[in-house]
Amino acid sequence: MSSFFKRVHWLLLCVTVSVAAVGQLLPAQLGKSPSEAATQPATDPLGRDTPSGTIYGFLHAAQAGNYSIAAQYLQMSNAKRAEQGAELATKLKEVMDRAPLSGNLRLISNRPEGTPQEGVPSDQQRIGVLSAGDVDADLTLDHVSNSAGGKIWLISSETLAKVPDLYDRLEARQVEAHLPNFVVRLQFLGLPVWQWLAILLAIPLAAGLGWLLVSIVGLSGKLRRGQPPRTAWHSIFRPLWLLFGAVIHVLCVRRLGLPLLQRHYYQLVMGVVFIVGWSWLLWRILQQVTRRLRERAIYTGRKGTGSLLLLGERVLKSVIFIVAVFAILGSLGFNMTTALAGLGIGGIAVAFAAQKTLENLFGGVSLLGDEVIRVGDVCRFGDRTGTVEDISLRSTRIRTPERSELSIPNGTLATMNVENLSRRDKILFNTKLGLRYETSADQLRYVLAQIRRLLYEHPKVETAGARIRFIGYDNSSLNLEVFCYVLTRDNNEFLAIQEDLLLRIVEIVEASGTAIAFPSRTVYLGDDPGVDKEKAAAVSHEVQQWRENSKLPFPDFASSDISEFSNSLPYPQPESALRSKK
Repeated sequence: MSSFFKRVHWLLLCVTVSVAAVGQLLPAQLGKSPSEAATQPATDPLGRDTPSGTIYGFLHAAQAGNYSIAAQYLQMSNAKRAEQGAELATKLKEVMDRAPLSGNLRLISNRPEGTPQEGVPSDQQRIGVLSAGDVDADLTLDHVSNSAGGKIWLISSETLAKVPDLYDRLEARQVEAHLPNFVVRLQFLGLPVWQWLAILLAIPLAAGLGWLLVSIVGLSGKLRRGQPPRTAWHSIFRPLWLLFGAVIHVLCVRRLGLPLLQRHYYQLVMGVVFIVGWSWLLWRILQQVTRRLRERAIYTGRKGTGSLLLLGERVLKSVIFIVAVFAILGSLGFNMTTALAGLGIGGIAVAFAAQKTLENLFGGVSLLGDEVIRVGDVCRFGDRTGTVEDISLRSTRIRTPERSELSIPNGTLATMNVENLSRRDKILFNTKLGLRYETSADQLRYVLAQIRRLLYEHPKVETAGARIRFIGYDNSSLNLEVFCYVLTRDNNEFLAIQEDLLLRIVEIVEASGTAIAFPSRTVYLGDDPGVDKEKAAAVSHEVQQWRENSKLPFPDFASSDISEFSNSLPYPQPESALRSKK
């Protein structure tokens, strides 16, 4: 079963990653014809075709110190750009890095036409609000025509007009004034060395404080509710430690005032960490809850419910994994619309390709849910009988009396008529007895009465419904049928009781003076002793006394007689080895 789920798990992983990759690789022009693609305007070399391309292009150029290139992302005339572009780009970069921005770079549209925004013209995109002191300014982009005949997005002139005021009101960083000059000026990947050192030092600090907070939470739980299960708390300790540490690290880094682009990348990384942490926590909580429910179900004898809980746990774990993968891809900026559509189509294709596997899977769920059979039950499946050894999600394994292993797919088993022999409350004893044709009517009555009394007297035979009847004539015998229920569920005990009943019936037949008929013809070559005359006379005399005393037990004994000798027969017999041990 575990190998089956491993294969399903890896299949879902491959489908998820493949669909996500396809969703990113397929161009937006899939639905366009070659002629339409040929007439599309050329792509802007600076990446200003989309709002996100303009913002990221400006930040990358300014971070690299190419302020003349960064000025190309500003909406201003060529003459003014050549004269003031580099200075204005420098100030705008400083304002965007140090002034709080209300918007989120991940939400910037990557569509050439932009995303419609309420209260904003169609040729504009509002990114957020920049604040410094008492001056606020909207960071907006304008959709304008370029010299190549296409349209590009530029940082609007309205935003640029407020950049000098915002720059003048920026507060000096107090931390940098107390640090050596080389750690402030030296940069790596656009970030000063002192900020890199602060980020790295914040990791052990956040880990230590996170461990302390989680320990305090665990201690408070012990004080309020007593000692919690050690295994359950140990299971969720590490995910909680990761989440608490991540929160503390974010709070520490927020005080550093990272540049906008690096702050954006840091948020992406921490977003992935939070998704992993929450998924890990949910995974562990689900594992502990289902484990407790499964143990409780097995303890109460509901093994089928325990198996269903195991199946549900694995399915939910797969769901958590897939949702986490999609959440991570979405937080990193991947377009998940196409991926989700592709996953749906892929799921339909997999369902068609694995019809038999799914049929067996749902058949196993049906068997485990209805608890038609359990492990250890002796059942009859069609013309085969055996003991159930294992019920997996694909098939059920049965050990036959020949000690061979029979495997039946659950899809087939769910449609079969299954007879569960282990759930019998009592076992039927039904046999036919043939007496010789020389048996007289009174001898026949004696045998019927004594066997009927035997059934009533025997403590392991259910009195209600027990019967023996003369049912007809055969070619070589007078046929009697014995029908009763033996009060046991164990087949071995039933065989012992059946043996006892059959031996007692033989003794009654011998006592009547008749005999069990042979399935053959009798050829008389000499004097045949025939029926024992003395015993036949004695039996006839006893039956005659029954008639005279109105005690003839036909069609049955009187109720008072039945209650008098019901369950009075010693069993096991006095000579039995089992009775001597008691």
